[in-house]
Amino acid sequence: MIRKIKDKEVDFVSLNHILKTGKKLINIGYFMAIVCLVLLGTYLIKEWQLLKYIGEFLVVISPIFIGFLIAWFFDPLVDWMQTKKLPRVVGCIIVYILLIGVMFLISYLFIPSLITQVKDFVRVAPTIFEEITDFALNLVKTFDSGNLVKTAEVKSEITNYVTNLGLSIGADLPKYILTAGKSIISGGVNFVLGLMIGFYLLFDFDKVNANIFKFIPKDWQEGYIELTHRINTSLRSYVQGVLLVMLLVFLTQSIGLTLAGLEAPILFALFCAVTDIIPYFGPYIGAIPAIIVGFTISPVTGVCVIISILVVQLLENNFYQPLIMGHTMKLHPVTIMAGLLIFGHFFGILGMVIATPAIACIKVFATFFNEKFGWIEKITES
Repeated sequence: MIRKIKDKEVDFVSLNHILKTGKKLINIGYFMAIVCLVLLGTYLIKEWQLLKYIGEFLVVISPIFIGFLIAWFFDPLVDWMQTKKLPRVVGCIIVYILLIGVMFLISYLFIPSLITQVKDFVRVAPTIFEEITDFALNLVKTFDSGNLVKTAEVKSEITNYVTNLGLSIGADLPKYILTAGKSIISGGVNFVLGLMIGFYLLFDFDKVNANIFKFIPKDWQEGYIELTHRINTSLRSYVQGVLLVMLLVFLTQSIGLTLAGLEAPILFALFCAVTDIIPYFGPYIGAIPAIIVGFTISPVTGVCVIISILVVQLLENNFYQPLIMGHTMKLHPVTIMAGLLIFGHFFGILGMVIATPAIACIKVFATFFNEKFGWIEKITES
């Protein structure tokens, strides 16, 4: 009888190994399930065109969204003023005076010049189209050594396309102007309402947080405070850094494109600064129109525009980004580029804009929950 029991003794080492492998597979299954749910949700959002309805909903509540962003962004400054024995309402008033003052200063300095340059650009646009056509034909002639391309037909097609484009723009110009006017008025009204809502939210921002905090279960409240603190710190640092880098790119690019002799340099510098929000790809997107217009003026202007853009990129990559952004996001470049490709595929340009902060938030969530539950260690442990 004893011998039979010995023969049936359990191999605890093998059993332990099997149990560990099972746990590892279960954790991997949980991880894959989460990934599948995220992919499924993204697919359904795209296929059901939920972004359209979400976009319309966001337009309706955009004043509240603008107000919340203003309150969220300036709340640390008002809190700091409170530590200096200033009443919160006084801090909010000071912040709004500074904010509105900066907005008026920027409008006074740049908007008149920008409007003038837009008018000048529209005035010379037909000439630029003609020069682009001639430039394209000369390029074809340069590389077509065997006369394989019928230059006359190419020129006729390009001319017809440009002519039809000009006629369509001219015919639809009143509609474009009316649509643009409505958008400007609607956007202005929403922004003013957002400023008003932002002031009240900024004044009561602590109360808003306290009310949200009441709905959090007691066991989760400590984790909620830590998680929101990490997310707020990461996102605020990112937004502040991006805005400052955009300003520096705009100023230096304006100077460079003006020296290069480009038409409407402030307009193109503004476009370069806005597209610079998109990491890696943005600077190239912003540079293409300026380079094309530069070469239509003259080869020397085109080369000078390229030099200006390269110099600004060198300044951004070696000074602006390291000094201002530093390691704010703490994301690997490959991770950022993968996020840009994925978000850009599903959500277009807007997705590329929000890709980096969204990935940063996902990383904060993943790091936080891994610290609490050790998911990554459970998955990778042997």
